[in-house]
Amino acid sequence: MTRMRRHQLIVGTLAVALAATLTGCGEEGLSLPSPEDISESAPGDSAPEGGSSETTLPNLPGAQEGRTMLGELTVAEEGSMAGYSRDEFPHWQSTDGCTARQHVLIRDGVGVETDDNCQPQAGEWYSEFDGETLTAAADVDIDHIVPLAAAWRSGADSWDRERRREFGNDLENPQLIAVSQPSNRSKGDQTPADWRPMESYWCDYALAWTATKHTYELTVTDEEHEALTEMLDTCG
Repeated sequence: MTRMRRHQLIVGTLAVALAATLTGCGEEGLSLPSPEDISESAPGDSAPEGGSSETTLPNLPGAQEGRTMLGELTVAEEGSMAGYSRDEFPHWQSTDGCTARQHVLIRDGVGVETDDNCQPQAGEWYSEFDGETLTAAADVDIDHIVPLAAAWRSGADSWDRERRREFGNDLENPQLIAVSQPSNRSKGDQTPADWRPMESYWCDYALAWTATKHTYELTVTDEEHEALTEMLDTCG
């Protein structure tokens, strides 16, 4: 909350109390909230700028930072798919006894219980793409926010294998998310110019997409840039 807004709330509260006292309607021993109490109870101050306050995606930027990142991306035509294969991006590697897929299932799920091999045996997953709630890990897909093929067409074709491995298993940036199988299949390798999740998730999705492309210095097309701009506008 800004200093001016806090001051306005305090002054307003004092005015109400004074009016009540002068008209005889006030209660004896009326206690006024402290500035700290007002600050803590004011609505809207707990949510971060842009994005969802409950998102599980790591390092999701705020709205303004996302717009800045988008402005720094290179706009270019999509490259060729020549030479592309998912095998060029070794993914679901194991770290700390769990694969990248298992890490995301545990991170994005609620009440997740795993066996000795880190495989979830119980839990619940909410798919941000389409609003579906899933109760079996087998029904959950781990989506690359920026699909492997889309990355290939925007610069990853020039990377070495280790860089592609990092991209395919990135748990530090907002690149991997647990979603329903139908929504992931529907998305395929399309960019926001051709596919979007349900509108309530546009903000976080655009922030995640933009941040990932910015981190890996991938390009965007004119249409993709326009779509991301529209989606970021929903962040407020």
